[in-house]
Amino acid sequence: MRRFRAISPLLSRNYFSANSLSSSSTRSSLLHSTGRCLQSSTRNHGLVLKAHQFQTNPSRNLGTLPETPTPVEAFMSTKTAEEMLAAFKHLEGYLDGRELGLVSLRVGRQLHEEGEDPEKVFSFAEKALKALDQDGKPSVLVAMALHLMGCANYSLNRLDDSLEYLNRADRLLGRLEEERFSTAEEIRPGLYAVKLALGNVNRALGREDEALGNLKKAMEIKEMTLENDRKELGVEIDVANMQIALGKYDEAINTLKNMVQMTENDKDGENHARVFVLIGKALFNQGKFSDSMSCLKSACRILEKKESVSPSLVARTYSEIATLYDAMNEYETCISLLERASALVKKVPQEQDAEGTIIARIGWVLLSRGQVPRAIPYLESAAERMKESFASDDVSAGYNYNNLGAAYLELERPQSAAKMFEVAKEILDASLGTRHADSIETCQNLSIAYSAMGSYTLAIEFEQQVSDAWEGHGPSAKDQLREAHFILDELKKKACGTSTNQLPIKALLLPRGYIASRLP
Repeated sequence: MRRFRAISPLLSRNYFSANSLSSSSTRSSLLHSTGRCLQSSTRNHGLVLKAHQFQTNPSRNLGTLPETPTPVEAFMSTKTAEEMLAAFKHLEGYLDGRELGLVSLRVGRQLHEEGEDPEKVFSFAEKALKALDQDGKPSVLVAMALHLMGCANYSLNRLDDSLEYLNRADRLLGRLEEERFSTAEEIRPGLYAVKLALGNVNRALGREDEALGNLKKAMEIKEMTLENDRKELGVEIDVANMQIALGKYDEAINTLKNMVQMTENDKDGENHARVFVLIGKALFNQGKFSDSMSCLKSACRILEKKESVSPSLVARTYSEIATLYDAMNEYETCISLLERASALVKKVPQEQDAEGTIIARIGWVLLSRGQVPRAIPYLESAAERMKESFASDDVSAGYNYNNLGAAYLELERPQSAAKMFEVAKEILDASLGTRHADSIETCQNLSIAYSAMGSYTLAIEFEQQVSDAWEGHGPSAKDQLREAHFILDELKKKACGTSTNQLPIKALLLPRGYIASRLP
C-alpha cells in the first residue's frame, strides 16, 4: 500500500469516546456540547478532541445488549481506517448535519494518520467542512477541517492550495481567540497544529523566514500548553534546523546549547543525538570542522546504544552524519557510517529500498573520489537491489544507473556504459521529464559513450537532443547550450573524418542529494 507524507499532528483517535454517539431516535439531540472540543495531548505531538457528550436512548434497557449493534455503535467500535470506511457506509445515511461532519472529520483524520490516499482524506475533510460550517459561525471544529484539507493538499504537493486552507484555519482560530468565542485552552492545541503545518508548507515553498516564524510560534504555544513535556523539543529542533537553513548559525547553536542538558536524560536518546548532529551541522557551516566532528562523534556514541532498538532511525541519522563527513573530505569515515547504516536497514524487512539507496551512496562517494574499481561493486549491488524493490521509473534507480555507466566509461568499457546510460535515460525521462537538467546530463553521457565507441551517428542523435533540451531552458542555460553546440559540431566533423580534436570522455555523475530523500 502506498504511503503518503504527513506534515503535522491531526485529531487524536480519542476524538470520540465509546459513548460519544448513541442510537437515539432523536438525532438532533446527539450533540450536547461542541464548544469545548479540543484538549492538549502529550503523545506524538498529537491533539485530543474532548469527547462530546450525547444523550443516551432513554427507552433502552441498560441490562441487556442489543442483538445487532446500531450503525453508530458499529462505527464507534472501529479502530482502523478500513473498518471506519466500512462502518461509514451504513452510518452516512443515519446521520446528517453536524453529526455527519464530526464523523467525517474522524474518518479523514484516521485515513491521514494511516497514510492513505490524500485525495480520499481531502474528500472526507471537505465533507466535514460543509457539514460543520453551515451556519457560518467560527468554531474550532471548522478550523480542524480546514487544517486537514491543508494537510491533504500538502501530501498531494498542491502547496498553494495547502497554504490557503491553513491560512484560513489560522485566521479563524485567531478570530476565535480575539473575540473570545472559545478559551485559550481550547484554541491553543489547534493553533499549534496549524502553525506547525504552515511551517512545513512555507518551508516546502522556499519561504524560509515565514516558515521559521511559524515554527517559533508553534514552539511558544507548545511551551504554554505542555511546559516541561519532552515532546516540545521536536519543535525547538525544527526551529534550530530552520535557523541553520537560513545561515543563522550562532542563533542555532545558542538554541541547541540550551537543549543539550534538557535532552541528556532523554530515554530513547533520539533528541539528545539530534541536538549534537545539528550543532555539528552549524559548526560545519562556520568552517569549524574539528568542533563539528567532535559533536558528530558524540552523536554517534549515543546512537550506538540504540542500534538494536531503533535501527531505522539510527541508520537515517548515520546517513545524515556521513553526508557531513563527506563534505569535510573525511570520506573513509563517511563510508564507514554508510556501511553501518546499510547493515542496520538490512535487518528491517520494510527498509530494503533504503539499503539499495545507501549502497548506491557509497558507490557515489567512491566514484567521486576517483576510486572506480572499488565503487563498481557497490553500484552494481545497488542496481540489483533497486531492481527488486523500486518501481521501474524510480528516480533513485535512474541516478544509480547513470553513475554505474560513468564508472564503466572510466574503465574504458563504453559498450557497458552505453547500456547503463540508456536505462538511466529511460527512467529519468519518465520520472523527471526530458527537459530536466539531470535527464539532459544523462543524455549527454549517452552521447559520450557512443562517441567513445566510434558510433558517431548515434552520438550525434543524442547530442542533438541535448542541444534542443538546453535551448528550451532559455538564457539561463546559455553556457550549457554553447558547449552542446561545440560538441555537436565536433561529432559531425569526426563522422566525416575531418576533426582530430579530443572530445570529453568523462561522464557526469548525478547528484548526491537524491540519497537523502530515500533514506529510512
